[in-house]
Amino acid sequence: MEPQRDQPDTRSATSASDTARRSLSVRGWVWPRRPGWLAERLSPYGLALAALVAIVLGIWVDLRNQTGALRQELVRKLAEADAYNRDSHQVATQAREAARDLEYRLGILESRVAETQNQRVAIESLYSELTRHRDDRILAEVEQILLIGSQQLQLAGNVKAGLIALEAADSRLQRTDSAQFTSVRRAIRRDADRLKSIPYVDVIGMSLRLEALGQGLDDLPLAAYQRPTQEAPNAARTEESAPMRLAREVWRDIRSLITIQRSEREEIPLVSPSQTFFLRENLRLRLMSARVALLAHDGDSFRADTRAALDWLQRYFDPNDRKVAQASTLLQQLAASDVSVEVPDISASLEAVRNVKLVRERGLR
Repeated sequence: MEPQRDQPDTRSATSASDTARRSLSVRGWVWPRRPGWLAERLSPYGLALAALVAIVLGIWVDLRNQTGALRQELVRKLAEADAYNRDSHQVATQAREAARDLEYRLGILESRVAETQNQRVAIESLYSELTRHRDDRILAEVEQILLIGSQQLQLAGNVKAGLIALEAADSRLQRTDSAQFTSVRRAIRRDADRLKSIPYVDVIGMSLRLEALGQGLDDLPLAAYQRPTQEAPNAARTEESAPMRLAREVWRDIRSLITIQRSEREEIPLVSPSQTFFLRENLRLRLMSARVALLAHDGDSFRADTRAALDWLQRYFDPNDRKVAQASTLLQQLAASDVSVEVPDISASLEAVRNVKLVRERGLR
């Protein structure tokens, strides 16, 4: 009966060992059939050595990974340093170029400073010389101002410029407060009173109006090319039938083929397209001649040119146009203006200044 009790125990032990082997083979490691074989042959020193080898291998693998990471970091740092060195080299090159540019500019500034200093020395010497002869300098300034005013009066007939020159000269002499310039100021006053007594002619304004009229000639329509005004079509009756409306429209189109217009002018001169350019240019030349006569205060020539331009404007251009009507009105006003004003000179003031200068020169001798 005892052998029968031992048999189930042996079966259970065998099944337990098979189950353990299958579980180990599933995990990826197949143990030998006798698990106690390795333990019988390995001593405690062998196990320690194996553990040490495993630890060393782990440390070596970790050091290898760290070394690779450090190598990659070093490569990245070297690349950044290389890029920084390139940028630094570029910045240094730009700085050298900027330094050369600044050095060049500094040289130019130094030359200009030296030139300015030379000019300052010359101006100081000139100023010291002028301060020594203050009265002579004032007389020279007054004479120059009066010469400019005299030129404006003689060449352009600009009375306003002459008055401004006389007032500026009198103001300059007044600031000196010297009794030796009394005769000069008296002559300046007389010339200023004579200029104020003549009638004022707006030469500049009239010249500008003539110039604007000459520039706008290209926009003025000719009378030969004027067209009759179109009549507004009659509103169609609502009670008319379609054939009646059609007949009315056809009749209106037939009537518009030929248009008869009554003109109050006896004769409209015909101008070919090739002659239109010469007509406008000749009229522009007339206006330019009127401007020259205006500046010269030649009243006869000015009236002749403006009247001839007005006659051409009324003959060849459309009088019903608004711009043509405005231009005609402007020419009529200009033709009626009197520009032949005798402008006096200021030679008395100049003569007084020159007399004072002559007296001073004789006194210095």
